[in-house]
Amino acid sequence: LGACAAPATVEPAPAAAQATPVAATEEAVAEESVAEPAPAAAAQTDATAEPQAVAETPAAEDTAVAEVERPAWQQIELTNARSGETFTLAGFGDKTVFVEPFATWCSNCRKQLGNVQAARAQAGDDVVFVILSVEPNIAAEALADYADKAGFEAIFAAMPPAMLQELAAQYGQTVSNPPATPHFIIRRDGSTTELVTGIDDVDTLLAQIEAARG
Repeated sequence: LGACAAPATVEPAPAAAQATPVAATEEAVAEESVAEPAPAAAAQTDATAEPQAVAETPAAEDTAVAEVERPAWQQIELTNARSGETFTLAGFGDKTVFVEPFATWCSNCRKQLGNVQAARAQAGDDVVFVILSVEPNIAAEALADYADKAGFEAIFAAMPPAMLQELAAQYGQTVSNPPATPHFIIRRDGSTTELVTGIDDVDTLLAQIEAARG
């Protein structure tokens, strides 16, 4: 009987030895689960830093106005009939330029220019109005006298034949026909609108300017 009882007291010892690896394994798993959140926090920090760099880029791009290649006629020198100063249609910086070819003998032109004068008063300082006579050899004094007597405050100048020829190549011969009251707008980037004809009222002219202004 004593020999049979002895093994019973010896067998629990290995069982106790096996319990130790299980406990150690559970502790290791617990340590790993605690250590894992650290990389996630670092990743979260990186994620919050990236949108700041992306948000800064569009703000700088929105303020720039991309220039297009301006046609040669915008570089041709003109003379202000009132002041005698020279200028080009490309030389008004980032302003919008309203251009109206006309003739002093044209009654349709006078009516149209009355509407242009009213539109000019409402358009704002970022719009320039240039009225170009298509009459050959007209004197600056005659243009200035016409503008002063009619009360038109836009810039008046005689259109050189080279400019009229280039405009006709771009817009057709209608641009040189004053009774059709042709007019167009040069946008801030140097591009131009389509040629418009007919006597437009003030609201229509302002709408055309606003569309070109962008």
